[in-house]
Amino acid sequence: MENKRKGSRKKMYLKMVTGSLIRRASRLIIAVLAIAIGATILSGLVTIYYDIPEQLGREFRSYGANLIILPRGDSKITRETLNALKNLIGENKIVGMAPYRYHTVKINEQPYIIAGTDLLQAQKNSPFWYIEGEWGNSQAPDEVMTGHAIAETLNLKLGDSFMIQGVKYGEQAQASGQNLSAIENQKRDSARQNFHKNLKVKGIVSTGGAEEGFIFADIDLLDELVGDSFRADVIECSIIADAVELENLSARIEKEIPELQPRAVRRLTQSQDIVLGKLQALVLLVTVVVLIITVISVYTTMMAMIAERRKEIALKKALGAENKLVMGELLGEGVLLGLVGGALGVFLGFEFALQVSLNVFGRAINFQPLLIPVTIAIFIFITVAASIIPVRKVMDIHPAIVLKGE
Repeated sequence: MENKRKGSRKKMYLKMVTGSLIRRASRLIIAVLAIAIGATILSGLVTIYYDIPEQLGREFRSYGANLIILPRGDSKITRETLNALKNLIGENKIVGMAPYRYHTVKINEQPYIIAGTDLLQAQKNSPFWYIEGEWGNSQAPDEVMTGHAIAETLNLKLGDSFMIQGVKYGEQAQASGQNLSAIENQKRDSARQNFHKNLKVKGIVSTGGAEEGFIFADIDLLDELVGDSFRADVIECSIIADAVELENLSARIEKEIPELQPRAVRRLTQSQDIVLGKLQALVLLVTVVVLIITVISVYTTMMAMIAERRKEIALKKALGAENKLVMGELLGEGVLLGLVGGALGVFLGFEFALQVSLNVFGRAINFQPLLIPVTIAIFIFITVAASIIPVRKVMDIHPAIVLKGE
């Protein structure tokens, strides 16, 4: 029996709250819109706030590698070490990872440096390079990119062919000549062979830097010409990480792959952190301002609703309703407003964040399901908090004074 009475009271309470709001549809719409706009901006900015580090990190990656990996001593970086490095960093953090191997060749008896690399990864690392023509690829290894300075010196144009000459050592002749006996040095020298190779200009690189003095070829082609397996001199990595994460990653690499020496490009990561900090501070400031404006909007709306309903409230109190009951009804209306406005604002906020991300960064973002309950809870709290002072005005309404003459 008692449970039945409680159930009836709840139904009556909900009916009173919803009925009161429906009778004041115009005021309801204004209040819901105020809350929904606040929730839209809040959820949108929070989504952007947590997505900015990744989006901005990817944007900064267009300015070049932020982590350089060198071998220790006179050793080279093998394919196995490269794969171990990839696994350690994680594919989701890597924008580009380009190994480089340098070798001296001759063109018309003049020495030049050919840089063997993974051209696809180099393109991801250095999208700022100006390429006249196209980037080379592993599908056509004889097609290479030449630096602008080399192309000018040799009068090379796109599509031109040229011949390179070099020394092919072979697998057994890669050791340094130091500390070898005379017989071993003779064997090493006898293993050397000359090679000749015709290459075609696929693209011409202009950067204003040292890259204009290199010939860029597929690293597998260079390995074949030199006559041994993969051996990189350096690896340029573009990693999505801030300065602290890069330092931690460098420490892990040194610990787990001791044959490598990681070097973070500090100036680039520090610039990224400075810009990121300012953007996040701006987002937080705007969020706080929006919350304050929403509180003011709800406060003024509730004050107006209570002022309009003075006679209704006075009549309820004259019929025996206690202040606690009337205040509970009004706070219930505030909770319902926060629920509806917050729920509407969550989905509009994601659309707002998506459009900002697409227009500013050119990338989509992922919806965060946790934002739904969090945003709704925040705006229920805001509406209740903003309603407390107006609702307390109920205590000042005296039926005898308000209903005098009615």
